[in-house]
Amino acid sequence: MTRSLKAGIAFAAALAFGLPGGALAHTPVCACYDNGDGSVLCEGGFSDGATAAGVAMLVRDAGGATLIAGAIDANGEFEFEKPDGFADVLFDGGEGHQIVIPAAQIY
Repeated sequence: MTRSLKAGIAFAAALAFGLPGGALAHTPVCACYDNGDGSVLCEGGFSDGATAAGVAMLVRDAGGATLIAGAIDANGEFEFEKPDGFADVLFDGGEGHQIVIPAAQIY
């Protein structure tokens, strides 16, 4: 897990624990990065430090159709080759634990 994702998890945890009752203590955290070689690396986890291994990851087109389906691995990563016309990446940890990352926000 990269330093930037760890910092993001720490920030989300601080934010979650600052809320009354720790209401968001298990907030999903996911970021995707363009590797510059035609591939994208996504890193995911939860704000309380829980692993996201096995969490479904979907690469979708503008209509919501799945182009690539996979899962976060034991290292908290999901990597894929960028398909033509992909619109977003969905971290699907279940209801209330989903993050959509638009392709335009992957640098």
